[in-house]
Amino acid sequence: MSVNIVLVEPEIPQNTGNIVRTCAATGTRLHIVKPMGFQIDDKKLKRAGLDYWHFLNIQYYENLDDFFEKNKGGRFFYLSSKAPTSYTEVSYQDNDFLLFGKETKGLPEKLLIEHPERAVRIPMISSARCLNLSNSAAIVVYEALRQQNFASLTKESDYLYGIID
Repeated sequence: MSVNIVLVEPEIPQNTGNIVRTCAATGTRLHIVKPMGFQIDDKKLKRAGLDYWHFLNIQYYENLDDFFEKNKGGRFFYLSSKAPTSYTEVSYQDNDFLLFGKETKGLPEKLLIEHPERAVRIPMISSARCLNLSNSAAIVVYEALRQQNFASLTKESDYLYGIID
């Protein structure tokens, strides 16, 4: 199973770097919709992504219109703390797109209003505003992969057997 994480106008390089690592470790494709609040060569971004950059399948888009134009026919889910449906209530399919908004504002409300059936949230206490972006992306990606029995991932670690030091 293949999943796509879409970051719409990410602002914090460390969050994007952590998501890079999650994408690389899970075979998830990363899509970044500009503008970004940092340069792609930002030291904090590179440090957070560690040495996983060569595993990454990443694409950039000038804006949301560009993204949707180049991914016609995709199945899109809009992650927001304002959404009506829990991320665990969705049956994810191969090649779904999981869209996450910028850290300070989230996704454009227009997307949530126009697509309420595809707006999903991660449950949390009512007094919490939101979870960290990179944590949210990891939670939802792993749920999508879990539903497919982690088909594309290794289920055992060589570290357990002393093969890799």
